[in-house]
Amino acid sequence: MNTVLKKWLNDLGMVLAAGGAIALVPCVAHSRPARLKDIATVKGVRENILIGYGIVVGLKGTGDSSTDVTGQSLSRLFGKLGLEVQGNTVKSKNAAAVIVTAKLPPFARVGNKIDITVSSIGDSSSLEGGVLLVTPLRAGDQNVYAVAQGSVSIGSVADGTTKNFPTVARVIAGATIEKDLDTNFAQKKNFRLALHEPDFTTAARLASMIDRELGGKYAAARDSATVDVVVPFSYENRTVELMAQLENIPVNVDSRAKVVLNERTGTIVMGEKVMITPVAISHGDLSIQVKKGENPQRVMELSSGANVADLVKALNTLGVQPKDLTAIFQTLKETGALQAELEVL
Repeated sequence: MNTVLKKWLNDLGMVLAAGGAIALVPCVAHSRPARLKDIATVKGVRENILIGYGIVVGLKGTGDSSTDVTGQSLSRLFGKLGLEVQGNTVKSKNAAAVIVTAKLPPFARVGNKIDITVSSIGDSSSLEGGVLLVTPLRAGDQNVYAVAQGSVSIGSVADGTTKNFPTVARVIAGATIEKDLDTNFAQKKNFRLALHEPDFTTAARLASMIDRELGGKYAAARDSATVDVVVPFSYENRTVELMAQLENIPVNVDSRAKVVLNERTGTIVMGEKVMITPVAISHGDLSIQVKKGENPQRVMELSSGANVADLVKALNTLGVQPKDLTAIFQTLKETGALQAELEVL
């Protein structure tokens, strides 16, 4: 808090306090370097979504009542098992049609286990106690990458009686990977880093830090979200070791000036670079000025170049309510005095 504001608070105390709830404002700390692995990913090294259609059996009368899809599926299943079924469909309250979803991790290998989610698509009231039959799981390229099967679990709340979403269940380690993801990452001659939060300054800093770490010109920022890296000859066929070295590089992450205000809770979160240009504000019986000069009576003054943290600290000291904070900041943004993006939740 600057000296002008301290003097003003000492002179006036809480005379202008408006009363009501005081907004909670976290202190703004200086940014610390982040690791490369926390701000960027390698292109192609990501999870893939798998999906499949299956049948859950063994239900205690809580399955689909009249879903044609379930009956047709059971008829086809019986046919594959060598059992001839009279008619086109089979109806059973002990079976339910489900959609099975899973996430295929990067560098997945044959034999690895992954968790799956099972969701009812008919009018089944509960999947409790059911068993998912063999279900192929496909990716976007329509190839089968895993096969799922197992007893489903819907879980329960703390009292042990009420069930959470009984039509959605999980099977821990319920799918086995049947096909490798062939990436040959260790043999790559170059790779691309994608920033989670695009920013030109951060991308340029990241490229510079990589060059410094490798002792040469090996990285280039292509845009605000992309940094291309060429694998040095000393790391040929050892790209994994190279990435292990680079992913712990500290990078000072830059970001746009932004203020997020939650009117319901009175919480304000802001970046350290949010500034306010010279402006005068009048809200109810409270007057605020951001300028150079003497301190007029009943007017709060912040020196030129004051940031939002100074303003919010003063407003909290005065007991300004969250709704008033919202109105003040929206007005500051409209007049162009708030040099930041404003988001009101």
